[in-house]
Amino acid sequence: MKNPLTIGLSWIGLYLAIILFPLLILLFYPPTPSEERSFWLEFSVALGFIGLAMMAMQFALTARINRIEASYGIDLILQFHRYTSIVAFFFILVHPIVLFIDNPETLQLLNFLEAPWRARLAVIATLVLIALIVTSIWRKQLNIPYEPWRIAHGILAVVAIGFGLGHALGVSYYLSLFWKGVIWTGIALAALWLLIYVRLVKPWFMVKKPYLVEAILPQRGNVWNLVLRPRGHQGMHFQPGQFAWLTLEISPWRMREHPFSMASSAEHPEYIEFGIKAVGDFTNTIKDLKSGTKAYLDGPYGVFTTDRYENTAGFVFIAGGIGITPIMSMLVTLAERADERPLLLIYASKTWEDVTYREEIEELKEKLDLTVVHVLREPPSDWLGETGYVDKELLQRYIPKRPATRNYFICATPKMMDVVESALHELGVPVTNVHMEHFNLV
Repeated sequence: MKNPLTIGLSWIGLYLAIILFPLLILLFYPPTPSEERSFWLEFSVALGFIGLAMMAMQFALTARINRIEASYGIDLILQFHRYTSIVAFFFILVHPIVLFIDNPETLQLLNFLEAPWRARLAVIATLVLIALIVTSIWRKQLNIPYEPWRIAHGILAVVAIGFGLGHALGVSYYLSLFWKGVIWTGIALAALWLLIYVRLVKPWFMVKKPYLVEAILPQRGNVWNLVLRPRGHQGMHFQPGQFAWLTLEISPWRMREHPFSMASSAEHPEYIEFGIKAVGDFTNTIKDLKSGTKAYLDGPYGVFTTDRYENTAGFVFIAGGIGITPIMSMLVTLAERADERPLLLIYASKTWEDVTYREEIEELKEKLDLTVVHVLREPPSDWLGETGYVDKELLQRYIPKRPATRNYFICATPKMMDVVESALHELGVPVTNVHMEHFNLV
């Protein structure tokens, strides 16, 4: 089996090669200059080409390509997508600013009615890109629903890339050779195909493998287990701790999907359970679903799984609230496999009654070498266990004396994960042994 680190570095190398490809073309096949061109003009053009290439690569980052996702995890990829989009926007925005400063006469290109069409395309692409960034960063503040935003996001991205490429081809100086134009057109078409694949082809595959709601099981902590069974196929093979994008009641082409972690054993693909906490408009409707309701799944995704660390001496699980869901999947799977390694679960909850899967976890202690430490923020009067929050002092009392011999899985609120990650680092846990799963991907 190939080293995940080596595979991950290979993907990073490929990404850098693609976004720097335009500059390599200019380096080895520079255009024949018809006039003296300043450094700042060439620098401006370089920023534009890199920014355009980075924008095209955003389609690959959001296409949920399994081979890429398996190297990093989709939450990390989406974070990378967000940050690189901002960097690409910065490059594209600085591109004309440098040009205007270096040659003030080019400001007349902003006269939309009289400017050549290649300049008009650049103006439109830039304005569309601004709208894309603003609506993405401040979507919630602007009260834009997720589904309409996602549709508009794809349309705006295609327009920005298409008009940006049209501008580059229109300038023609750097893409004067036919084969250079063909390469850039190929990059744009590949980006468009990835969008079509995500929006049209993948939903078609999902329609071919539907699921039916079998049961809705109430759990402590206002959590509901949604039980699905495959209809007409063998189900989904997944690793414990992974998640899938769930579409309920409507067509998967509607793009109204939500990511949830599996809570059931990976040893039984013939049915899947999701642990869903009722905290929003969609999740509050889960309890009202009827048996037989159609569902569609896109997955599995995620690298938050014990299956990637078979050679470790044991595991430490640290959960907060609904963050127990993927960890529960790992625990029940380890139990079915009769795993004998020592396991520690530190589980933070608000009250004793809020401890989701409380009884199930107690039963697992009979099948596994499992130590459970409950941490309550509002304990009952007769509580003798841990109280407050999971911090460095608490962790030091329970994690192994040789902390580097274990792998640590953390799933909780961002604040709790930050505190725990910092504490584990101070306690001598290598960063490579700490694995985290975030609640919200959208």
